Amino acid sequence: MKLHGYFRSSAAYRVRIALNLKGVPYEHATVHLLKGEHRTEAWRARHPQGRVPALETDEGAFLIQSPAILEWIEERWPRPPLLPEDALERARVRAVCAIVACDIHPLNNLATLGWLKERLGADQAAVDAWYAHWITEGFAAIERLLAPGPYAFGETPGMADLHIVPQVFNARRFSVPLEAFPRIRAVDEACAAHPAFAAAAPENQPDAA
Repeated sequence: MKLHGYFRSSAAYRVRIALNLKGVPYEHATVHLLKGEHRTEAWRARHPQGRVPALETDEGAFLIQSPAILEWIEERWPRPPLLPEDALERARVRAVCAIVACDIHPLNNLATLGWLKERLGADQAAVDAWYAHWITEGFAAIERLLAPGPYAFGETPGMADLHIVPQVFNARRFSVPLEAFPRIRAVDEACAAHPAFAAAAPENQPDAA
């Protein structure tokens, strides 16, 4: 199995954590976003959106979009579970995941930020303010939904944690203040001590050099 991604892609980061938590071995393949490798015709032939990540399975399937990939991983390797058994609890976890993957990340990904600069003429200060606004808006909601124990929803890491941690990484990278979010910071701290999260961290990827 091969994970096509980029070390700083938060969507690829989520998938790395999930594979590590499941103990599933995979090969890393870099699609260098800053060099524009995701815009090539060869890459778009495999990923119509020209984005990362994509998971190439041992059977030759090519899966795109991290939510779909994560659900496939959960179904293919159900233990240890990334979602609670109770349907109501699963809905609560998925809500947190959606705030990150649907509300924060799409507004702050590389394509969106580039469009703000190139089409709307936003300078870096305006782009940074945009970035910080959407993280802060999303984190304010997530903060109210969590009950660290020590992970987002209990004593074991799960689907919410692997969405939160990459977004915290992005927030720190862009100097977004996190003092107002003690629960999120507590979850991130707990995850940082877990080997699966540490191995998935951007700085520990082959293409980080």
